[in-house]
Order: sequence, then C-alpha cells, then structure tokens
Amino acid sequence: MPYVIPAPPQVAVPVVGGGLFPVRRVFCVGRNYAEHAREMGALDQASGAEPPFFFMKPADALVAGGDELAVVYPPQTANLQHEIELVVALGRGGQNIAPEAARGCIFGYAVGLDLTRRDMQARAKEKGHPWDLSKGFDQSGILGAIVPAAVCGHPERGRICLAVNGTLRQQGDLAQMSWPVPAIIAQLSQSVRLHGGDLIYTGTPAGVAAIVPGDRLAGSVEGVGELHARIVAPG
Repeated sequence: MPYVIPAPPQVAVPVVGGGLFPVRRVFCVGRNYAEHAREMGALDQASGAEPPFFFMKPADALVAGGDELAVVYPPQTANLQHEIELVVALGRGGQNIAPEAARGCIFGYAVGLDLTRRDMQARAKEKGHPWDLSKGFDQSGILGAIVPAAVCGHPERGRICLAVNGTLRQQGDLAQMSWPVPAIIAQLSQSVRLHGGDLIYTGTPAGVAAIVPGDRLAGSVEGVGELHARIVAPG
C-alpha cells in the first residue's frame, strides 16, 4: 500500500572503512560519571552512585559525518551546553540481555556530543514537567563516524575529552563510568527490546558548560576517534 505522504529518509551514519549504519533509535544515559552527577547536584552522597536512567533523542536530531560538522544554535535557549560522550552502535539486540552477552550485540563505537538547552531543562525540572525538548531538539546529537568493534575492540578505559576554541573543557576516563557499557545495555534491555540500528550515548564526564555561535568544538575518545563541530548562528 503506498504512503499517503512522502516517507522520511533513513537516517544513517558513515562507518570507518566504508558503508552506512542505519539509525533506528537514539538512547542516552543520564549522569553516568560521578563528577558530572556532582556538578549537576544529583549524586546520592550516601551511596556515591545511582541506577542508570535513560532519555531519548529522535533519530533525525543527529548531525553525523564530515570533517567539521556545522550545528545551528537552537531557538528558545540562552544556555546551550556541550556533553562529550562515547556512543555505542548496536548490530543486533534483544530483551533482558545478560551483561556478559552485551558485547556480542555491539557493532561499533563513535564519538558523540549531546547538546542540552540547560535553561529550558532547569525550568522544566522546577515545574516537574518532562524535559524532552531540552534534549531532543533539531541537531541536538552530534556524531562522528562509527568505528567497527572489529577495528577498535571494546574500549573500557581511555581518555575522553572536549576542547572549545582550543581550551580544554571536559576530560575523564571511560573507566570512570558508573555503569560500563555491558551494564548499560543489559539495564536498558529490561525496559525495551533493543534492535540493530539503535545507538546509545553513554554519558559525559564533568565540565559541561555553555557554547555560543562561532565556537569550535573538538572532542575525542581514546582508541575510537575524534569529532569536530562548529556552532553557527541561525540564518
């Protein structure tokens, strides 16, 4: 049966070595580094950790591929903030996946940036409202090329960092994740059936801060790659 309106194009991300990765859904882990949780005022001081929680971005919110990605400063914010992250690309999925089986679901990894309209998010939190639009707006997910796990392995440690206009803003180590990648996949698969094509942003280290039009961002994850973007004023 024909579509009654034109079908949207398939969102896809370049893969190192050739080919395109078709994106199905984009999941994000909140506050997966203790120091970031502390700077957001959200760490449970008694236990020093909290269970992972998840939010989503639309697949077509991604800006992917290219040497330097141009990202338009979004409306309705005066406090757009950067969050550098390791991103996991699933080649297959399942439900109630055991942590020891999680790596078998992974196709590869990429460097990503989760952008947040922090002032919008704060207002929503104060009122007890959902804060989806502070995270899931157009071009809110920046993504480098995906590196197959067959090439980069499964990084468990290594430097993750972001510089803005040449000044270091964020740095940490993948080993500092409160919930490592296999645990994230296992936990998420208890709530939804995961599928090949799903992406998971795995959280950001401390140092999130505001960016403005004209800023140039350079992020990297050791063993995975680099990501370059610039923030442009709306046309």
